[in-house]
Amino acid sequence: MVQAYILIQTEVGKSSTVAETISKIPGVIQAEDVTGPYDVIVRAQADTVDELGRMVVAKVQQVDGITRTLTCPVVHL
Repeated sequence: MVQAYILIQTEVGKSSTVAETISKIPGVIQAEDVTGPYDVIVRAQADTVDELGRMVVAKVQQVDGITRTLTCPVVHL
């Protein structure tokens, strides 16, 4: 299982809608509005890195109101 944090920037006033929409995507563990340089932070999981990448590109990035994403895979050192 691969997990990652997805840091999202949105259009002004869209963060709540984006977080709510993303929270319904299969594989998303949590999606929350935050303040700072990012507007929404998502924790997601998938069986492989490739599946995680497909989720981000095909589902998360397609949500209306998103302007930029940064995916940060979780590592266990």
